[in-house]
Amino acid sequence: MTSPQVRRAIVIAVGRNAAWVVRDGEREPVLASFRKTLARTVLAPGDMVTVAALDEERVVIDRVEPRSFALVRHTAGGRTKTMAANIETMAIVVALTDPPPSLPMLDQLIAFAVQHDVEAALVLTKADLAEPGAVERMRAVYGPAGIPVIVVQPRSGDGIDELAAYLTGRHALLVGNSGVGKSSIFRALGGTATVGDLSRFGRGRQTTTSARLFQTQGGFLVDSPGIGEFILDPMPPAELADLFVEMREPATRCRFDDCRHLHEPDCAVREAVAEGRIAASRYASYRALREAQDDKKSWST
Repeated sequence: MTSPQVRRAIVIAVGRNAAWVVRDGEREPVLASFRKTLARTVLAPGDMVTVAALDEERVVIDRVEPRSFALVRHTAGGRTKTMAANIETMAIVVALTDPPPSLPMLDQLIAFAVQHDVEAALVLTKADLAEPGAVERMRAVYGPAGIPVIVVQPRSGDGIDELAAYLTGRHALLVGNSGVGKSSIFRALGGTATVGDLSRFGRGRQTTTSARLFQTQGGFLVDSPGIGEFILDPMPPAELADLFVEMREPATRCRFDDCRHLHEPDCAVREAVAEGRIAASRYASYRALREAQDDKKSWST
């Protein structure tokens, strides 16, 4: 029989030699150190571990459970970085005003999710402060891409039940710029407060400074501190176009199999844009990402 001092926990923030974890049945994070046998283990938010209590405020990680999935990106230096573990959904928070939405950044985040076989959902905030029709315009842009759109008003509670229902049973990562309302969403959901700075516990520079966790029946939502890490891996043109889901079917009708959908004649993708079947902003984001990929010149044909 398992000792009552040994508990299962989820990692929500990671430093060089310490992590913040939330134990099963609890809501508040505790500081976790590593057993010497796990000294070289690299954890990520979303990892499931087994911990033993050292005292009321500290635990030690005894075991790391196998991952079902790891969200990994490749750095410019050719290394890999695990950004999250056991994640199947990215909930992207976008304010409709103050700050206004950056559609190119949003489209890059969605493309990143598609590239990693992770479902993307769009969580809109500040609809009450935006221009009339702002929500409908966003739905018109992202509906054809199959992106769920959930509108929330954290202060009034509007939309929070819908968001909580969507998250139930999912292993999700919350992504968004500062100022878009992520903290308000967590408070409205009833998630944990921000945890402390890891730098005073770990050696060297910490990899993250804060995290939050909202637990659902069979699932969880972990906050991601920023969006700067969600960069697309270099890839050939056809693979990038495939990340824009609504471009896939028209692309099969282009004259050339290797059409880049930029200047080629008889391009069915550009025709779909002209006819309004693909949002002009989505196509503009594709072109911008295509130019950025071309500048890297690091994908192989």
